[in-house]
Amino acid sequence: MQSSTSIRVSTSVRDRLKEFKVHPNESFDDVIGRLLDNSIDEEPLSEETIHAIEESLEDLKAGRVYTLKEFRNELGK
Repeated sequence: MQSSTSIRVSTSVRDRLKEFKVHPNESFDDVIGRLLDNSIDEEPLSEETIHAIEESLEDLKAGRVYTLKEFRNELGK
């Protein structure tokens, strides 16, 4: 049997946790465990992806962006 402990959370956090229950009787322990499991990305970004993100951020900072409307106009749609 696993041991357990108590933790203190604000009522607002408790209420937010309730929204993540997949079943009304699901325990907060299960909800928190699932959230923790889903928060870890076991597949890190590749160097190529990181480079592409950095380039995109540079484009945004330099104002090299198109609105959807501008893009559609360029395509003639």
